[in-house]
Amino acid sequence: MKKSNNHCLPAVLLLVSMSLSPWAHAQINRDTLQQQIDALFADADPKAPGSAILVMENQEVVFNQGYGLANLTYNIPITPHTVFDMASVSKQFAGYAIALLIEEGKVAKDDDIRKYIPELPDFGETITVGHLVHHTSGLRDWTTTLSLAGRSYEDVISFDHILRMAFNQQALNFKPGSQYRYSNTGYEMLAELVQRVTGETFRDWTQQHIFEPLEMSQSVFLDNHREVIPNRAMGYSRAADGTYQNTPNHVTALGSSSLFSTSTDMAKWVRHLMYPTEDAQPVVRRMLQMDTLNDGSLNDYAYGIAIYEFRGSDWIAHSGDWASFRTYVVLLPAYDLSVVVLNNNNQDAFALAREVVSFCVPAPEARQETEETPAEELQEVTLTKGLLDTYTGTYKLGTGWYVHLTREGNRLYTQATNEDKYPMQALSDSVLNVEDYGNRTMAFHSDASGAITHLVYNGRVCPKMSDETSFRGIKQPVEYEGDYFSAELNTWYKVVYQEDQLYLWSFDHGAIPLEGVWKDDYLGSTLFTSNVEFVRDDVGAITGLSVSQYRAKNQFFSKVQMDNLVTTEMK
Repeated sequence: MKKSNNHCLPAVLLLVSMSLSPWAHAQINRDTLQQQIDALFADADPKAPGSAILVMENQEVVFNQGYGLANLTYNIPITPHTVFDMASVSKQFAGYAIALLIEEGKVAKDDDIRKYIPELPDFGETITVGHLVHHTSGLRDWTTTLSLAGRSYEDVISFDHILRMAFNQQALNFKPGSQYRYSNTGYEMLAELVQRVTGETFRDWTQQHIFEPLEMSQSVFLDNHREVIPNRAMGYSRAADGTYQNTPNHVTALGSSSLFSTSTDMAKWVRHLMYPTEDAQPVVRRMLQMDTLNDGSLNDYAYGIAIYEFRGSDWIAHSGDWASFRTYVVLLPAYDLSVVVLNNNNQDAFALAREVVSFCVPAPEARQETEETPAEELQEVTLTKGLLDTYTGTYKLGTGWYVHLTREGNRLYTQATNEDKYPMQALSDSVLNVEDYGNRTMAFHSDASGAITHLVYNGRVCPKMSDETSFRGIKQPVEYEGDYFSAELNTWYKVVYQEDQLYLWSFDHGAIPLEGVWKDDYLGSTLFTSNVEFVRDDVGAITGLSVSQYRAKNQFFSKVQMDNLVTTEMK
C-alpha cells in the first residue's frame, strides 16, 4: 500500500514519533534469532553459493553471518567481510550524493539536467534533477536499450557506453514527470552530474564523502571491471542440469549499480541513515522525500529508496538484481530495525528479508472478531444484445497487449492476449465487471455519434481498434521482409519470412520468432518479450518498425536497403 503523505519524516524523527510503539525498542533474543535464521538455511547445500545476513537493532549489530560459498572454485565461505555486488542497492548512495549536493547549494532539484550535461539531447521537454532522482525522466533504460543494440549482459558494458547511449537517444518514453518508470539510465546521469559539479570521479567523490567518513573500508564503486577486489564473491546461476555456473559480470554502471560492499560495511551505512549526525540530518531528511507526478498522484520512490507502509509505519527499502547477485536493504524506523540480505545465488533476497523481519517484529495480536455488515455484492444488470454488440471488438490495453470482446447469447466475454476467455457482468449500461480479473471493471465511452471509441480499464484508456482501414489487413507476411535500421542505436535488423514463420534477425541475437497479436503488432518471444509493431505510411506501405519494452518504448527502425551487406538466409 502506498502512503498518503507527500513527504516522509527523516528516520531520526520517525524514531522519536514512533517511540510509543510497543515494539519500538523491544530487545531481540539473539539466541532465538540465530536458531530461526539457521533454520532458513538448514536444507541449503553448504558447498553452494549462498547469503550474508545482517540484522541491526538499537544501533547494534545483533546478527551478521554468512551461509554457503563466495567462490565455488576454491571453496571460500561467505563471511561478514565477503564483498558482494550490491546491484541496484547502489542507487541509494547516488541518491545520498545528490541530496548532499543540493543541501550544499551546488545543485537544485529543479535544475535542468542539461545545465550540467549539455550532451544530453534537447527533447523539447525539461528533464530536471528531480525527475532523474524519482525515475520520472522518461529516459530509456540502458539495460534493455543496449540489449536491443546487440549488447549481451555478459559483454563489457562501461559507464561510457551507457553515456553514449543516453546522449544519442532521440525520444523519451513519456513526458517528464507524467509517469514513474524505473530507469537505470537516470541514475547514470546523476553519477555523471556529481562528476561534472565536483570535478572528481564518482568513485573518488563517494570514497571521500561517504565511505571514508563512515569507515566503510571494503566499499567502492567499481569503475574498472578488471580491477581485483579482495574477498569478492562470484555470482552463480543454475544450469538446466542443476549444476552451478559462473555468471560473468563486466559492467561498470556507476550510480545505478556497481557498488561493491559487505554486510559489515552496510551495518555502518544503515546506522548512519537511522541515526544521522546533526550535520547529516538535513541530507537524510531530503533523501527520504518522495514526490508527486504531474497529476498530483504520489510517487513513493525517493532518492534511491522506495517508501512503503508496514503496519502503519514506514518500510524504507530497495532491492538489487544483477549478474546473479540479489540484494535487499530495509529500514524499519518504528521498530529501530534494519535488515540486509546479500545473495550470490540468484535467489529472492526480498523474500528472505521478509522472513528475517518476521522473526524480529512479532505479528500484531489477532483482533477479536465482531459482526460486520457484509460488503455490498455486485448487482448485475441485463443489457440488450444490441447494446452488447456495440461493445464487441478489439481494444488495445498496452504495448503488444490487446483484449477481444465477443458476445455469446446475453453475455459479453473478454479474452486478452495469450489468456483464456472470461465472462463479464454488466453493472450498468456502460460498465462491465470481470470477476476473473479481480473484479476490475471496463467502462465504455463513445463519441458524439454514439460510436464506442475506447474503454477504461484499471485507470488505463484503451482505444478501440478499427477493422475498417483497408490497408491494415495483412495480405502476406512477406510484405514485412527487408532490412530495418536505427540511427539512434546504429543497429540494424532483418525481417525474414521462412516456413510460415516471421523472424526478426540480427548477427547478435540470431533469429527471433515473431508471434502476431493484432494486425501489424507482434511479440518477439526471446528479446525480452519485446513488442514489434510495423509502421505504415498513409498509403499502407511499410516504412519501419517500432520496438518497445517496458522500460524503453518506441525505438524506431527505418526500412532501408541493405541487401549488399547480408543475405536473407539465417544460420
